[in-house]
Parts: sequence; C-alpha cells; structure tokens
Amino acid sequence: MPANLTFDALKTAVASGEIDTVIACICDMQGRLQGKRFHARHFVESAWEETHCCNYLLATDMEMITVPGYKSSSWARGYGDYVMKPDLATLRRLPWVPATALVMCDVLDHHTHEMVPHAPRTVLKRQIERAQAMGFAPMMATELEFFLFEESYPQLFDAGYPLPTPMGRYNIDYSLMGTARDEKVMRDIRNHLYAAGIPIECSKGEAEAGQEEVNAKYSDALDTADMHTLIKLGVKEIAQSHGASATFMAKYDHRKAGSSSHIHQSLWKDGANVFYDPKAEHGMSAIMRHFLAGQLAFSRELSYFLAPYVNSYKRFCVGMFAPTKAVWSLDNRTAGYRICGENTKSVRVECRIGGADLNPYLACAALLAAGLEGIEQMLEPGDPVSGDLYQAQTAPEVPRSLIEAAEALKDSAFLTRVLGAEVVEHYYHAARWEIEESLRAVTDFERHRGFERA
Repeated sequence: MPANLTFDALKTAVASGEIDTVIACICDMQGRLQGKRFHARHFVESAWEETHCCNYLLATDMEMITVPGYKSSSWARGYGDYVMKPDLATLRRLPWVPATALVMCDVLDHHTHEMVPHAPRTVLKRQIERAQAMGFAPMMATELEFFLFEESYPQLFDAGYPLPTPMGRYNIDYSLMGTARDEKVMRDIRNHLYAAGIPIECSKGEAEAGQEEVNAKYSDALDTADMHTLIKLGVKEIAQSHGASATFMAKYDHRKAGSSSHIHQSLWKDGANVFYDPKAEHGMSAIMRHFLAGQLAFSRELSYFLAPYVNSYKRFCVGMFAPTKAVWSLDNRTAGYRICGENTKSVRVECRIGGADLNPYLACAALLAAGLEGIEQMLEPGDPVSGDLYQAQTAPEVPRSLIEAAEALKDSAFLTRVLGAEVVEHYYHAARWEIEESLRAVTDFERHRGFERA
C-alpha cells in the first residue's frame, strides 16, 4: 500500500498550516528510525531534495556508542556525512503526532551520491532488483509481537529496568476479556497506524501475559519493511502517550514466551502468485519448492539477520512456540519454515525463526537472497516434516547463540557473493561487538547464583 501523502498535497497542507513538521528518517543497523524534524516550510522549499546525517549512524551499537573497527566510519576517517535522500513515495501523515508528516530516506555516499551498500534499505533494494531481473516481484508481510507494560519508559529507565508489570495478568492468547485492559492502547495503535497509510488488519492477544500481536496487510517487500519500522515506532510512541511502555525484545524474561516477527513471503508475476500451482502437491509450484529449498540450505548462514543480538537466542527454547529446527512443514508451528495457505492462491512460505528485534530490511533481504539462490540452483526442499519437532534429534538446528550465527555469517561464501563482502564484513563486525560487550557484562543470573554460594 502506498503512503498516503503526495508531495503536492504536503505543500498544500504546509501552506494552510495543517502540517508544520516533517520528519526525515533513515533506518539504522538496529532497525530503528533515526533522523531530523524539519520545519515543514523549509522541507518543501529545499530539504525535500536531500539532507545530511553523520555516517556514524550506520556504525554504532544499541547504546549509540561509536564502535571502533568499521571501515566505513571511524575516528580516523573523521566521521563525515551521508546524504539522506527522501523517497517521496513514502510521505505520510503521522496521526498520533500533531501536524506532522514523515518521509523515509535512502542513504547515499556524500561524495559520489551512490547508494551506501551496507545501509539496510540498500541491502533490501539490491535483492529486490535481483528478483526483478529474474522476472519476479517479491511480496511479503511481517507479524509483530510485543509486550505492553503499565510503567512508562522513564520510570523503568530510572529504576534500572526491574521486571515491569504487564498490562495483562495472564495468558491472553485470543482472549477478548484478557485484552480488554490493553484496548485503550491497542485501539489507538490500530487506528493511528491505519490512518498513517499502514493497512493494519487486526491485533490480538498473544500467548503470554501482556503480549500483543499486530498484523499489517502484505505488500511489496520494500513497503513491508518500511511499514514494519513505522509500526514499531508507532507502537512505542502511542504506548508512551498513554504513560505505558512496549518492548520488542526477543525475550524480556526467561520465564515468559518470547516475541517473534514471522515473515510471510511469495513471488508474483503479472499479478499472480507464482508459488501457486493447482496441479502440484500442496499447490506448491516448482518455483516455490526451489525458493523454500534455498532458505533451508542457507538457514544457518542467514541466521544473524533473523536474530541479531545475544538476547535473540534466549527465545529459542522448547515448548514456547519459537522454532528450534530449520526444517519445513505444513501448518506446524514447531518448524522454522511453515507453508501457509496450501492448495490455495495465497500459498506462501512463513519463516518463523526471526524475533521482534530483527531489522526488517536485512531479514527480508537475506531470506529473499536465499530463496532466489534456491531458484537459480533448482534446489529441492525434500519432504515436509511433521510431529513435535522440538523432539526431532536429527533435524538441523537453529544456531543456539550469536557466536554460532556470527561465524556462519563470516564464513558464508553465498552471502559474500550475493550481498557483497563489504556488507557481510560490516555486520559481522557488529555481531562481534555485541558478543564482546555481553561477555564482559555481569548479569543478574550470575549475581543471584554466585553472590553467596560461589
């Protein structure tokens, strides 16, 4: 679905005083929107063409620390500028913020005006171009799970992030009564996001106390990634406006279920889903089988892009609906890859491995790259598996730690070839920094376990 504001309509709204602020933003490595708030008159006069940001925005960690060792950005290189090039097709109103519009930007080299290769939006665009060269239009949708808490962000921050109080007090999966106390926030989330041009289909309670899920309609891959980042921003800001908070951490408490971001995928041509073949078993065309096989074949190598933090791997545990095996099945929620809509025109691949903490551009790009590779190599996925896959001893496993995933990324000749050596090196460096930072941290687990008894 296109955004809901043309440039001409923006100029009219600015002239009338209806819009006085325009946010221009990029997506950083962590999947967060970063940018500037422009006086709307300045934006429509000149900043709509381009603006600038420090190139450290694609070389920091979650804490915005200037991480040493990146080739693209460093103290030695002076931390220069990137060009932020507004994509005017993404202009939209932000109904939860008064008189404000937002536009997504691509990241360009300040000197050459070439796309910065490791910018998340660039990484996805390159794989979309690859698909288009093969005659396909990639369509995707992401499901986002998160927790709502009664405390505000400042309250939790100032208290050192003690365990927060979920709005729901018990498992609210599909529960209308259980989600009623969340509805004051969720209703605003659905309506404000929809009014921002994001076609929200529904929200529902998820399988834990205070856990919610919001679903947007499928779209082209780039629009889906754009919407994903805006949904996360909107959820947090709308929760904040209610004096509450939301988290998209993969696992905020080891006793609770984690939060996922399932990614639904199909390829289209001439307005039809090429994954569908009514004469084939399960309605799965040969193209779909090859696409699925590519994701299975390279699952370990692309795991970092589905689970980019140390915390991400805490989600992969038995009996809490997060998959631990990189296998495929028909409508089986214990598998890493599930076929949805079998024998229908909407048949598609659902990757269930990713957590709500993933960067949607990188995750969608990696999955698309693997699927296209499967088509090019005409790989076969084998037979679907069934039963309780948590107990499948011989099935290939999802990496158990960021260390495993990072090394698989570094050693991937496939990803180096299709994403580029610079991109792989950049995100491997990000992974190693995350690992080293976690290794030097003393955790609550260690204190509770060893303070007296060690």
